[in-house]
Amino acid sequence: MNGYDKNVIMKRTALLLAFAVAGFAQIDWKTSTTVPGVDLSGLTGAQKQVALEALRSETCNCGCNYKVAECRTVDPQCAFSRRFGDLIVKMAAAGKTGKDIHEAIVKMASEPPPLLSDPVKISIDGDPIRGPVNAKITIVEFSDFQCPYCALAVSQVKQVLAKYPKDVRFVFKQFPLDNHSQAELAAEASLAAQAQGKFWELHDKMYENFRSISRAHIEAWARELGLDMQRFDNELNSHAYAKRVAAEERQGEAADVEGTPTFFIDGARLNAGFDVATVSPILDKKLKGSAK
Repeated sequence: MNGYDKNVIMKRTALLLAFAVAGFAQIDWKTSTTVPGVDLSGLTGAQKQVALEALRSETCNCGCNYKVAECRTVDPQCAFSRRFGDLIVKMAAAGKTGKDIHEAIVKMASEPPPLLSDPVKISIDGDPIRGPVNAKITIVEFSDFQCPYCALAVSQVKQVLAKYPKDVRFVFKQFPLDNHSQAELAAEASLAAQAQGKFWELHDKMYENFRSISRAHIEAWARELGLDMQRFDNELNSHAYAKRVAAEERQGEAADVEGTPTFFIDGARLNAGFDVATVSPILDKKLKGSAK
């Protein structure tokens, strides 16, 4: 499957189904006139209707068996539904019919996206890092503290770092999503904690409790971690790190980040779920090449 392990896809699909049932997909993709990560703004009314009908009827082939709009809603990270969405909009804008779009989708479905996209440059100056600073490989994650998929990825990241303790460093980037009401606050709080040398401690605490993030809970966790609370509260009240969060969001958008979590391995976006089974072969190949 062009680099995609069937077992990984099955496991990822099961997780997506579980989260959908739990109510994390808050948008009704069957009736909504917007689709996450799909830009319909340049279409006329008629073209938009053609696009929406295709988005709601065509099936994503990532292994989820969802319609494209449904997959974009449940899993904005999915590279398959992202490609299908882009194609649907492009063809609708060109005046193509639903039949034309279906035929193009069928053809594209036989050509899944590469496991890694072309590398892009991502600055990591001042960002929190786990692992050796001089590691051979850099993994960057754009993440949201209220995102259930990001919370799942934490343990996978730790397993990867444990497997490659000398060769991989992990860099965290802020990408709070608009539909998560406390994500911006959590992002700023994590940077306030970083200023006191406690980023990863608060990071772990918030992901362990991502369903109950609030100002009161964040302050309680900060006190547990021994932070200077006067400084911490002052920085939250003044939004001292809001510009930095916004800057990292712009970095993500420039790198084509549309959902969370999105991972980059040495600048190349990973077009699959992040787990040890998927990532290890990529890292092993890179390390083998660097050893020559």
